[in-house]
Amino acid sequence: MYQPLADALRPKTIDEVAGQRHILGEQGVLRRIIQGGTIPNMIFYGPSGTGKTTVAEIAAARIHRPFYRLNATTASLADIKAVTKDVGTLLAPEGVVLYLDEIQYFNKKQQQSLLEFMENGSLTLIASTTENPYFYVYNAVLSRSTVFEFKPVSPEEVEPVVRRGVDHLAKTRGVSVQWEEGVLAHVAQSCGGDVRKALNAVEALFAAHAMDRGEITLTLEEAQTLSQRSAMRYDRDGDSHYDILSAFQKSIRGSDPDAGIHYLARLLEAGDLISPCRRLMVIASEDVGLAYPQAVSVVKACVDSANMLGLPEARIPLAQAVIFLATAPKSNSAMMAIDQAMADLRAGKSGNIPADLQDAHYGGAAKLGHGLGYRYAHDYPNHYVAQQYLPDELKDRVYYRYGENKTEQAAKRYWDSVKGQG
Repeated sequence: MYQPLADALRPKTIDEVAGQRHILGEQGVLRRIIQGGTIPNMIFYGPSGTGKTTVAEIAAARIHRPFYRLNATTASLADIKAVTKDVGTLLAPEGVVLYLDEIQYFNKKQQQSLLEFMENGSLTLIASTTENPYFYVYNAVLSRSTVFEFKPVSPEEVEPVVRRGVDHLAKTRGVSVQWEEGVLAHVAQSCGGDVRKALNAVEALFAAHAMDRGEITLTLEEAQTLSQRSAMRYDRDGDSHYDILSAFQKSIRGSDPDAGIHYLARLLEAGDLISPCRRLMVIASEDVGLAYPQAVSVVKACVDSANMLGLPEARIPLAQAVIFLATAPKSNSAMMAIDQAMADLRAGKSGNIPADLQDAHYGGAAKLGHGLGYRYAHDYPNHYVAQQYLPDELKDRVYYRYGENKTEQAAKRYWDSVKGQG
């Protein structure tokens, strides 16, 4: 019977697990929990192929309880009841361990059906998810669980696994294997931190030599063909999408054009044109803002060009916009001003509009005192006259503070002079 290579090489001990040194290293918290033999409810969160299922099975084996495994994509309430019916019986006097894969696919009712058993300790839940559990797992389950994040495995940690895979298949096939320089490193690098994907690539390499006998040679060209685009982790509705967009904006805000271009490339390589266009328009006002007010117009022109051209040509004006914004002076003074003003409104601070600023373009307005005493700024030198514009409750509130860049400082010097503050 066919057995996938990833399953055949599945680690049986913590020391055999590739990566995750931050939680499975010598002093790693998860390692010590598993070795202690008392397993709490846990949620393993991270990309595919990083060891979540393997570690769950290793943990379950330490506590010697009946072990059940469900996949939330296909499981139902009836399946959960089938697991919990043995709790407290001779079949499971000390409870059961349930490994629930892809818990994000369980709805609220399905997740809550586990709570009673989690609460009294008769069911130990080990759940895994590729999505952020703080978004997809309900609070009642989260509050009873400890979340551990699994990270993509580094190429240096994947390469020994790739080598073991090659040796295993060579022994199974009864052949001698040679490989060109860089083959194993390329497979380890191109899997994007997914060990399963790397082993699948090894299987595919051997499949390409299925008819060969005696000695086979794995070539770098074959490895590159099999791994095209495989390192890309991207899901338009998932964590990786928002993580890339976050890194994209933070890199440009931090004035790093190289990082900005890198994250733009990741978005475009995944075929996502809309997201970088929207985010670049935001950055133009949020992060460059009044330090270079013309940035909005420049970026809008680049975005319009990109949308008109479509991919792959759209990459050129978008790259121009990224480098332009990353190397432009920065100011968030406009965003800070509007956010503070809105915070006051949400706190109930508004007040009445001063009577002299109220609309006076209708009969009877003067009888109400609306518009009386208003001074028209253009009638005064420099088109300025001192008067109160904010409501009385907020009359001393300062929302806009000039940024340190030369554009805003030039404006500040001008108005300080006009207002007699210079």
